[in-house]
Amino acid sequence: MAGSQGEIPSQLGRTAVVTGATGGLGYETALALAKAGAEVILTGRDDRKGQSANEKIGREAVGAKVNYERLDLASLASIAEFSERMRGRPSLDLLINNAGVMALPRRQTTADGFEMQFGTNHLGHFALTARLLPLLRRASAPRVVSLSSLAHRTALIDFGDLQAERLYSPWKAYGQSKLACLMFALELQRRSDAAGWKLTSIAAHPGLARTNLFASGPGGLISLATDFVAPFVGQSAADGARPILFAATSPLAKPGAYYGPGGFSELRGVPAPALIMPQARNTAAAAKLWDVSASLTHATFE
Repeated sequence: MAGSQGEIPSQLGRTAVVTGATGGLGYETALALAKAGAEVILTGRDDRKGQSANEKIGREAVGAKVNYERLDLASLASIAEFSERMRGRPSLDLLINNAGVMALPRRQTTADGFEMQFGTNHLGHFALTARLLPLLRRASAPRVVSLSSLAHRTALIDFGDLQAERLYSPWKAYGQSKLACLMFALELQRRSDAAGWKLTSIAAHPGLARTNLFASGPGGLISLATDFVAPFVGQSAADGARPILFAATSPLAKPGAYYGPGGFSELRGVPAPALIMPQARNTAAAAKLWDVSASLTHATFE
């Protein structure tokens, strides 16, 4: 399966929003889309990094249409402001829900009081997708790609303690957030089919990609072990972006599917269908998660 910068179909005439595009997977995804001819809107919460990424892509993809917009997924107000700025556009072809935080050592909260990982990785993208849905529906073949993780395999949605107020564990919270991202992607496709939105929703994961996520993670032995093994079993951020690009652009990518690296344990390799654990396929739990997320974020899909 294809998915690298030189393998994706032409994206001329298409507009893409990539969250968390100032570095790592988001940057590589945005760069590849820009090189393929898409107009790319980079988003991030650090204006300095955003402008730097914007300029760097402009140098690497000469003639590319690329712009940076501030967007903090940990703030519903920031999401509303960004979406309002987008309203003047005729349509949106592609939304890449990439931004995220991983295994924060201490419990932190978003501007709205949500546990930071659940709030940023899932609830922020849930609210953003809802607000951008009218623009997506105006496109001829819109796609939403949501990033999950291998960490979803051992995770559960703890509806009794979604915000980890009673007990916080860095990896439990991260796994729950990434399971929620996968469940959202699958439920979004079901709801699109039922409502006639003509939207394609696909999930993807990068395997073990060497990005800066671990820099803000728990540190200690886990980070040291990851730093040691990553060069041997992991892959670069550019290669980690290949499943994302496949999900976003390939005519072979299926609605409601999940893609990741096709190598050993899905840690690295060319894009291929990824393992979806039974808890992610639980439609009753997905519907409940959707309703809870809509209530928490005051988001409506219409």
